[in-house]
Amino acid sequence: MHTDSQTYPLLAEIESPADLRRLPEERLAALSDELRAFLIETVSRTGGHLAAGLGTVELTTALHYVFNTPDDRLVWDVGHQTYPHKILTGRRDQMDTLRQAGGLAGFPRREESEYDTFGVAHSSTAISAALGMAVAAARAENPRKVVAVVGDGALTAGLAFEGLNNAGDMDADLLVILNDNDMSISPNVGAMKNYLARILSGRVYTSMREGSKTVLSTVPPVRDLARRWEEHMKGMVLPGTLFEEMGFNYIGPIDGHDLPTLIKTLRNLKNIHGPRFLHVVTQKGRGYEPAEGNPVGYHGVSPFNPSTGKMEKKPSGITYTQVFGNWLCDMAADDKRLVGVTPAMREGSGLVEFEKRFPERYFDVGIAEQHALTFAAGLACEGLKPVVAIYSTFLQRAYDQLIHDVCIQNLDVTLALDRAGLVGADGPTHHGSFDLSYLRCIPNMTVMAPADENECRQMLSTAFHIDGPAAVRYPRGSGSGVQIDPALTTLPVGRGEVRRSGHRIALLAFGSPLAEALKVAAAIDATVANMRFVKPLDVQLVLQLAAEHELLVTVEDNARQGGAGSAVNELLASQGIQIPILNLGLPDWFVEHASQAQQYAECGIDADGILEAIRAVAPARLARTLESA
Repeated sequence: MHTDSQTYPLLAEIESPADLRRLPEERLAALSDELRAFLIETVSRTGGHLAAGLGTVELTTALHYVFNTPDDRLVWDVGHQTYPHKILTGRRDQMDTLRQAGGLAGFPRREESEYDTFGVAHSSTAISAALGMAVAAARAENPRKVVAVVGDGALTAGLAFEGLNNAGDMDADLLVILNDNDMSISPNVGAMKNYLARILSGRVYTSMREGSKTVLSTVPPVRDLARRWEEHMKGMVLPGTLFEEMGFNYIGPIDGHDLPTLIKTLRNLKNIHGPRFLHVVTQKGRGYEPAEGNPVGYHGVSPFNPSTGKMEKKPSGITYTQVFGNWLCDMAADDKRLVGVTPAMREGSGLVEFEKRFPERYFDVGIAEQHALTFAAGLACEGLKPVVAIYSTFLQRAYDQLIHDVCIQNLDVTLALDRAGLVGADGPTHHGSFDLSYLRCIPNMTVMAPADENECRQMLSTAFHIDGPAAVRYPRGSGSGVQIDPALTTLPVGRGEVRRSGHRIALLAFGSPLAEALKVAAAIDATVANMRFVKPLDVQLVLQLAAEHELLVTVEDNARQGGAGSAVNELLASQGIQIPILNLGLPDWFVEHASQAQQYAECGIDADGILEAIRAVAPARLARTLESA
């Protein structure tokens, strides 16, 4: 997409931050207006994350204007807020490929640009990564500056505070910027705090602060009195005492949309050595009325009409997320012991209605997956029945807590794992590619994969009634549109079912790939089993299928290594059964962003891919059956 120089005359001149730095400072406000309008226009066509990026336009402009990027390092946290950064760093004319196959990723990626210094998509990593870069620069005696931009709730995670604690203790030359978009500043308060920020980041105050520490260090009582006085004075007008205690020079909060203040403050902080913490307040959705009024709804958007803000209609049919949300409310009404826990994924995990109906039983713990699991374990210790709603990719962050705090103690915790399998445009950082592998190896764990929406509801009820840890993992989006039974029906644990009887070849489907397996079976007259349970595996059914067929094919939307197919292989090997077996699943590489259909085709687990794989390995005695397909 070529940028229209008439609509965006300033932006069309910016091919890199070096071009930006050649502009007079008084033209940056106009450039920011163009940048914001361009962002709205492009995302309206591609979809993606919008509201956070609208809030960081001025901050991004100021950072690239003041710092000598890419030599100076900017580390973003999280990637939702980096679309303006992509536009200003040479990728403006590629924005129409955003999140599409072969196009720009929706998050920073080192492979994509030298300005993307660290790959980001899971929250709260920037401070730790930036600290590593700062230490490396110091060891190389390189004077480059390192900046971590932390926003969108990322400071609620323990990892962020681990990084802050270490950086302050090491006296690292690091600037941490908190992009606080959860509050607003009134004009009068904002003006006062901007003034204080300029004073506190200026050379006079800094030299007095550092000089007094040196002079008073020989007089401990006086030194301590001065330190307490400084903290007291700051504490009266500033919320930064916590960060000061961690070893950071705290500045702020300042208005993140006030370019002169941003630039002056950043220039001051650039010339200060040591750990600095700048608190910047921005408005999520800034400059686009629909997003300002509904920043949550415009956090991630499908293509929309930029004039009205109206988004394209989503495909009809209930999603798996909605199935979970409905089930949670129904089960909570049936059992007062149920409590819902989520690590800051209320909307994404389908908990909005549950929070409204059962507010006293709803717990959003912030972006803190480790805490979420151990918190749930504590609830279970006291007789409650916690249901943890979490994306599959985010559960990876709490693996030790799952093993140590939940499973070793065999506590009654139900895991509802959304976004299992391939997720489409968000790409490899968000795929739920590994859950079957990392869950089935844990003792005491029950693992289920529903084939459709109704089975998802039944499995959630089953998991809830199991006296111990149990997980139900289900994909992003809608299923096949089956009728959903409103009853809270359970399934027999560890039992699958034969969905179609055929000859010679048996397809063992785990979860949503069942629909594609049935298409293949209809073409080659094969048997199809809906396995349902990855752990415990239906031993009797697997042995029966092995005895009655000449080739077994396992299909799953999980990594082949250690997944459900591996469980079948292990069973057959333990029984001394030798039979040709083909394991189909996700390959041993990270699948790039594209549509879900494109990704499943790439991995060979759509109907065409399954059939092609069978043709490639089927023994000659099966040729007649396959040729008739």
